[in-house]
Amino acid sequence: MIESISPSDARRLVLARQGLASRRTFGSGLGATQKVIEHLGYVQIDTLSVVARAHIHTLWNRVSAFKATDIDLLQEQGAVFEHWAHALAILPMRDYRYSLPMMQRIASGDTHWYPKDRKQVRRVLKRIREEGPLSAKDFKDKKSSDAMWARSPSKIALEQLFMEGELMVSRRNNFHKVYDLRERVLPSNVDVSTPTVEELCGHLIGNYLRSHGLAQIAELTYLRKGLGKQMSQTVADLVEAGMLLALEVNGQTYYATPKSLDLIEQGLPKPNLRILSPFDNAVIQRKRLASLFGFDYQIECYVPKAKRKYGYFCLPILRGNRFVARLDAKADRKTGVFHVMNLYLERSVRSRETFLTALRAELERFAKFDGCTTVEIHSIKQAE
Repeated sequence: MIESISPSDARRLVLARQGLASRRTFGSGLGATQKVIEHLGYVQIDTLSVVARAHIHTLWNRVSAFKATDIDLLQEQGAVFEHWAHALAILPMRDYRYSLPMMQRIASGDTHWYPKDRKQVRRVLKRIREEGPLSAKDFKDKKSSDAMWARSPSKIALEQLFMEGELMVSRRNNFHKVYDLRERVLPSNVDVSTPTVEELCGHLIGNYLRSHGLAQIAELTYLRKGLGKQMSQTVADLVEAGMLLALEVNGQTYYATPKSLDLIEQGLPKPNLRILSPFDNAVIQRKRLASLFGFDYQIECYVPKAKRKYGYFCLPILRGNRFVARLDAKADRKTGVFHVMNLYLERSVRSRETFLTALRAELERFAKFDGCTTVEIHSIKQAE
């Protein structure tokens, strides 16, 4: 018989495991930043800087006394590295070996964005081997067009070598990747044995349940190529061994560890108000967000302007165990003004005045983190 838990308990479990209940759950400062990255399994990187970039924003919401330079320090210390999770991300160095299957697949011929140009790859690799760490700006060739996703031949080759694992990002300079040979970046004590597909699935399951509390099969294989069959088998084996439990939430089957049920029974705190990044681990799987939280959300910067409902860079707002609003924001760092073009309230907001008081305090903290001194809310509306 499958045990059933309430949607409210499921939501509370997810948010507690996401580390959103308190910014002091993992301590403070640099050590806490490393612990959060290791707990979450990855933190997504994105180039958009309308407000603080995704990885910085995500960690700020979970780490007391967080500094953006903490990430650079951890990278220099060899505690974290950059590669692909479901997107470009910061990952714990202790998990390096679990990125090897993807690296090897791409090195064997799988295409990642662009076909491999072997001549360019050899040229780029030769320069880095002889000259040391280089960024794309150190290569003078031009991209083929002005299209959004167009890249120069050398940049395509750098990304190819990065995805194959031949190159690693040794540091970032004004957010530009600086690449070097893997053997000159990877700490000598890192395990580089390739995991079996069973080991990889076990690792992904453990990571996901540690950071999300409960999961469906489709969530465990989210943007993970070719793992569906083995993931289902690994989950079934873990259930049979008593290491996982099947749970029912709203008529849907999820899986969790026995420890998760213990946490629910002990009682879990509700998070205070949080303004989240669109790429935060807690919201990145939109179907899960809609199913568990009843929150239909997408980022609209890639949607044509005429078709946007909530604005170019809309941030989800969490309060307690509910997503209660979204705001379209822009940090104008030159003038020091944090603009909220539109604030959209969900119907679950019962007291507008109480909510706005709580939001204002968090907005001021976030604006300061974004390099702004003033907050201006231009419009407040009801979400559709």
